[in-house]
Amino acid sequence: MTDKQGSGQQYHPMLEICVESFQDALSAVDAGADRIEYCSALAVGGLTPSPGAMERISDIPAPCMVMIRPRPGNFRYDASEIAIMKREISLAREHGAAGVVFGVLNDAGVLDKPTLKDLITACEGLQTTLHRAFDQLSDPLAGLEQAIELGFDRVLTSGGAPDAMTGRNVIAHLITEARNRIVILPGAGVTAANASDILDVTGADELHASCKRDAAGSGYDAGRVSVDTDRVRALKAAMKR
Repeated sequence: MTDKQGSGQQYHPMLEICVESFQDALSAVDAGADRIEYCSALAVGGLTPSPGAMERISDIPAPCMVMIRPRPGNFRYDASEIAIMKREISLAREHGAAGVVFGVLNDAGVLDKPTLKDLITACEGLQTTLHRAFDQLSDPLAGLEQAIELGFDRVLTSGGAPDAMTGRNVIAHLITEARNRIVILPGAGVTAANASDILDVTGADELHASCKRDAAGSGYDAGRVSVDTDRVRALKAAMKR
């Protein structure tokens, strides 16, 4: 392994795996995931897990970041949906989540600061990740400063590109501009084949991936996204520095 900063200490980037079931969370951790993003419906980008799934959080032997997204589609929410998100945040806290993952845009396509501030207040005691709604912003540097001002702990981003490999130079710039005030988490299309390049170019300390299986479901299996533990193990090995 190499030393990231020349301090003589080993550098172990953290691997976050997003899953849509309790069993997949267990499998991902067993394969080497350091943290779980706990969702449902990954085929539509991830939604809030069911209350029953949330009840199992404390049985997952790794920190869990819970997706708070009440429906698929855009990231503009009305008052009733924001109220639901607050209740989902409370459920995540009650069941032992390490943190929550969410994002809200306004009609102009920029971060909805008043609503996000309200939601951040509801997250007291939890880590907060701004999800890839960030990648829809036309001015990511302005969005970064707003996320920092709001108090987010982390931003999940592909650098505004279809995948983190393509957006790695933008991600590197975001990390430079963040100046350790917030964690930038590269995600989207991260695999064992490109993880080293993404880490080397961006200098990131964490990566986010789904490591999903290739097999496409049909009938009742359509839309099911399951974790491939071999891919998790290979990705974790590729991240060693």
